[in-house]
Amino acid sequence: MRIGELARRSGVSERSLRYYETQGLLASERTPGGQRDFGEWAVDRVIRVQALYAAGLTSRKIALLLPCMRDADGAASEIATPRLVDELSAERDRIDRTIADLVRSRDVLDEAISTAAASLAGETVRS
Repeated sequence: MRIGELARRSGVSERSLRYYETQGLLASERTPGGQRDFGEWAVDRVIRVQALYAAGLTSRKIALLLPCMRDADGAASEIATPRLVDELSAERDRIDRTIADLVRSRDVLDEAISTAAASLAGETVRS
């Protein structure tokens, strides 16, 4: 499929797809006319890359991780290095800390909402 079709199917801009290719996150064949040609597997790969970016991983870490993951086509994954496992474990720990921080922030906000709602309810009763 051409880059425009991949962009449409994955919801990612053509510019981002070109960037992914320069970072080694995505590969394409070239047509005789020099246009990029992606296989069906590319849609799942782009969605996976987007999820890893959303998790806070850098393109460098994603490029290291992707060969260790299976795409939807079931292609064999390569063996991860101990260093990569350590780096990814550290990323997971960072994400866990972020989640814990967000839960604490939500709890504080919930308490503020409850207090404000109770105050408003009390004002309404007094009126």
